[in-house]
Amino acid sequence: MKKFVSLFVLAALVCALLLSGCGSSKTLTLNVYNWGEYISDGAEDSFDTIREFEKWYEANYGQKLKVNYDTYASNEDMYSKISSGAVSYDVIIPSDYMIARMIAEDMLLPLDFDNIPNYQYIDEGFRGLYYDPDNQYTVPYTYGIVGIIYNANVVDEGDVGGWDLMWNSKYAGNILQFNNSRDAFATAQYKLGLDVNDSSKASWDAALAELKTQAPLVKSYVMDEIYNMMESGEAAVGAYYAGDYFIMLDAQADNIDLQFYYPEPTNYFVDAMCIPKSAQNKELAEIFINYMLSAEPAIANAEYIYYASPNSLVYEDADYADELGEEAMEILYPGIEDFSALYNEYAYRNLDAETLDYVNTLWEELKIS
Repeated sequence: MKKFVSLFVLAALVCALLLSGCGSSKTLTLNVYNWGEYISDGAEDSFDTIREFEKWYEANYGQKLKVNYDTYASNEDMYSKISSGAVSYDVIIPSDYMIARMIAEDMLLPLDFDNIPNYQYIDEGFRGLYYDPDNQYTVPYTYGIVGIIYNANVVDEGDVGGWDLMWNSKYAGNILQFNNSRDAFATAQYKLGLDVNDSSKASWDAALAELKTQAPLVKSYVMDEIYNMMESGEAAVGAYYAGDYFIMLDAQADNIDLQFYYPEPTNYFVDAMCIPKSAQNKELAEIFINYMLSAEPAIANAEYIYYASPNSLVYEDADYADELGEEAMEILYPGIEDFSALYNEYAYRNLDAETLDYVNTLWEELKIS
């Protein structure tokens, strides 16, 4: 028995010393937190980004890797979970205004761009934007514009063209509204010609009143639920992000005719990859971000989720343009050279704490009214 124990201890010591032996069998873990339906996941023979990264990492670094991939439905849900300290993620992909808030609250780590050489492919127009002016914390993943999706078999063409469609009583019970305060209030603010970044209570009170007039017409307040409801014809009108329109279009039922337009003005946004301060493996997170910027996964993700990419490896790729088709390219890339100017004028910015609290109070009032 003593001899067996001695041999066991010796074997353990050998394993500890030989990095190429027993020790290399340890599996690393990377925790990624992203929006739902926001990465090419292997469905319908698409590129499986997470699995391919795991294989790529093992092939290049000689160590097994497991990516735990979770999803959230809104920036606010993500923020609540991260700020609570109950969970730890290595990579998150919030929207610009939420990134600005997280930076202000010291919730993100500055990136080491030596580990992200593919950052060179990010278009200059997407650098130095207000939410990360010194390009310290973020790498843009997608960008886009909020538009209105409608079922042309239900909605009269004469009613199409502005935000008023979302308030048209003719479609009562057929209208979907965002289930997050920032996007929902913005639909009312844009409709009223108000500044979505105004901190005055009067502006937000006016938007609340407008949302209250809309409330009896609203079938449901939704985020990812909008896909099935629009695709199936359960609802006929909803404001949502441009890229998601094409996902719904691909999956719409035979008796549905989904169409899309941009009301003016509307929100221009950027979602970006960043690393929370609670991350357990920052360098691995940066390697993942760099991989996401390489050609194959970047193009596959852009094709799969239908969001516009700020990555030149994507938008300059002829096969990508052919795959999406002319209509999709016109909607997704209406003018990349003009994006930053429109973005600076209309995009959400980080609201001060007092205004945020007030907006949240109004949102609760709307939901219980």
